[in-house]
Amino acid sequence: MSAGNQTAVVEFILQEFSEDPLVRGLLSIIFLLLYLTALAGNGLILTVVTLSPGLHTPMYFFLFNLAILDIVCTTTVLPKLLESLMFQVDTISFQGCLTQLFFLTWSLGAELLLLTAMAFDRYVAICQPLRYGTIMSWPLCALLAVAVWTFGVVNTSVHTGLITKLTFCGPNHIQHFLCEAPSLLLLSCSPTLLNNVMIIIADVYFGVVNFFLTLASYGYIVASILRIRSASGKRRAFSTCSSHLLVVTWYYSTLIYTYFLPGSGASMENGKVVTVLYTAVSPAVNPLIYTLRNKDVKAALQKVAPSSW
Repeated sequence: MSAGNQTAVVEFILQEFSEDPLVRGLLSIIFLLLYLTALAGNGLILTVVTLSPGLHTPMYFFLFNLAILDIVCTTTVLPKLLESLMFQVDTISFQGCLTQLFFLTWSLGAELLLLTAMAFDRYVAICQPLRYGTIMSWPLCALLAVAVWTFGVVNTSVHTGLITKLTFCGPNHIQHFLCEAPSLLLLSCSPTLLNNVMIIIADVYFGVVNFFLTLASYGYIVASILRIRSASGKRRAFSTCSSHLLVVTWYYSTLIYTYFLPGSGASMENGKVVTVLYTAVSPAVNPLIYTLRNKDVKAALQKVAPSSW
């Protein structure tokens, strides 16, 4: 790197999943299938929401944004991971590492905010059904979407910008298969106090605050569903939020394990597996959850591509 930021390290070495050729080959097939599934599934959601007027509602507008974020997240991680597994290229340039860090942090932070917005949408739909059209107006939905993307960009710009100010003079072995802020800070030769403070602030806002906001929304939703007298009414109400609740549970459980449990020994190895869950498995599974459990999406898919059904 340039002498301006006094960085001696020009590339990093990412940690391998395995040195066994058979294991690497098997993992290559699995991750390639997950990547293709994520691209196809989320691309299909983008297409069907765009082409189906019946899905031009706040709920599917947010789902459209979620599909974009899932594509960004998995594309940021899996191509480099596949290159490492298939061609044993475990190095990544300093610029490439910062690029991966930027887009990964952006997509993960924005997705947490988006899941909160989606939880609020479900709260209004179930707890305030008569006022849904008034509250969840298109100006508000657009404002929420802009806020999600903007706060995500500001957050990742701060973290990435601060890391560019650090000095890296070796070692250059990242104890992970991707570039993330905590792993990079361990390799810095300069003080990282400000970086750690900003990470804590971001974790509290994006993780803790949004988790409790989402939890509060579903607390009101559950209470409202329990007040419904008929069993069929309860089922209909729960079906409108079950897909989103499943995605929220999956996403938060993996992030909590990764960022709040001790990072040593076996837990670090397990943490890498959990990272795969929210960077590879989740983007591939989310479209299936929203399509298989949603009659509106399945009906729209049949209209868009009737010959394939």
